[in-house]
Amino acid sequence: MTDHQFDIVVVGAGMVGASFAALVAGSDWGQTLRIGVLEASPFAMPDLSDSFDPRVVALTATSRQLLDRVGVWQQIADRRACPYRRMAVWEADGTGHIEFDCAEVRQPNLGHIVENALIVQALLQRLGQLPNVTLLCPAQVTGLEREADSQAVIIRLADGGSVATRLLAAADGAHSKVRELCGLPLRQWDYGHQAIVTTVTTEREHGYTARQRFLPEGPLAFLPLRDEQGDCHHCSIVWSQQPEKAAELMALDDAAFCRALTRAGDHCLGEVVAVDKRYAIPLWQRHAVDYVLPGVALLGDAAHTIHPLAGQGVNLGFQDVLVLAEEVQRSLSRQLSPGELNGLKRYQRRRKPHNLGMMVTMEGFKRLFESRGLPLRLLRNDGLKLANRLGPIKNRLVRQAMGLG
Repeated sequence: MTDHQFDIVVVGAGMVGASFAALVAGSDWGQTLRIGVLEASPFAMPDLSDSFDPRVVALTATSRQLLDRVGVWQQIADRRACPYRRMAVWEADGTGHIEFDCAEVRQPNLGHIVENALIVQALLQRLGQLPNVTLLCPAQVTGLEREADSQAVIIRLADGGSVATRLLAAADGAHSKVRELCGLPLRQWDYGHQAIVTTVTTEREHGYTARQRFLPEGPLAFLPLRDEQGDCHHCSIVWSQQPEKAAELMALDDAAFCRALTRAGDHCLGEVVAVDKRYAIPLWQRHAVDYVLPGVALLGDAAHTIHPLAGQGVNLGFQDVLVLAEEVQRSLSRQLSPGELNGLKRYQRRRKPHNLGMMVTMEGFKRLFESRGLPLRLLRNDGLKLANRLGPIKNRLVRQAMGLG
C-alpha cells in the first residue's frame, strides 16, 4: 500500500520540473489529473531584495512564451527581467566580430536575462495555486519499483514513505537519482573547464546588450541585468577557464578580480567596479542514451547538459517540457496512460536529435575557438566578419537562437 497515488509525479522542483507540472496541471486537459511534485531539498525562497542570484538564464522567445502560458511570466517581468536588444561577439585573438540587433529581425528584443531563483519562486507560487498539485518536500527518492498488475511506478522515499504514479517525469538535474535507479546509461565527458559565475557592477551602463568575448583560455560573457529601480550597471558574468586558472582567479581578492575581469572583457563596459560572491562550476557534457522507459521520462539536465557557451541549456529543457506535455495529452486523448511507452518514445524521437544537434554545435564552437593554430584563427576571424556583413545569414542565426526557427 502506498502513501500517495498520482497520475503524474514530477521529481525535481527546479525550473524544468516545476514548469512541466504547472503546464500540465493548468491545462484544460490536465485539470482532472492528480499531480505530485517531489523535491529532495527543503523549499527555501532566497531573499533577493538587495542582491542578484548569480545563476541566470538567457530565455528565448519560446521559453518566455511557455512561462507566460503557465501564468508566471508577468510576475517575473514585474520583478526584474532584463531584455537584451543587441548581442556583440568578438574574438580576442584577432579582429573578428559579429553584432546582432533585434530591429534586424523585427522583434522587440533578442531574449531576456532572468535569475534562476526568480523563475523558480514564481513557478512554486503558481503550483501552490493549482488544486490538483501536491508538493512533497523534502522527499528524497531512494528506490523505484514497478507494480506488476497495474504497471504503476512505485517511488520509495528516504523517510520510509512511498508514492505510486502512472508517469514519473524526472527533472532532478544532472546527477539524476531517477536516471541512476532506472539504469539508463549516460555518455559524459569533462570539458576541462570551470565556469566562474557572479554578478558585477560596471562603470558604464550595459545598454541592454549581451556581450561575449572569445579568449584563448575560454569564453567570457557579460549578460545584462536590471534592478527594480532600473539601474543598468549590473551584469551577470560567465567566465570559462581551465581549472588551474579558475583557482587562481577565485583566490584573488575582489579588487584584483575586478581588474582581471576588466582586462579580460577588453574594457567593454569601462572598469568593473564591484563583484558579488563568486562560484566556480565544473563543466561537463552529459547525454542519456535513452530518455524513457515504460512510465518514466527524463527532462532537462537529467537527460542532457551542454556547455553554457550560448546559454541554451534551460531552453532545451523547456522545449522538453513542451513536447512531453504534448505527448501526454495525445496519450490521454486515446484513453491511454500518461506513461504509455509509445507516447514516451515519440517524445524521445522528437527531442533527442535536436538536443544532440545543439550539443554537437556547442562542442564544435568550443573547439574552434580554443584552437591557437594560425589557420583556424584566420578562419574564425574571417568567418565572423563575413557573417556580420551577410544580413540574411546573420538574421537566420539570430532567429534560431531566439527559438523562432
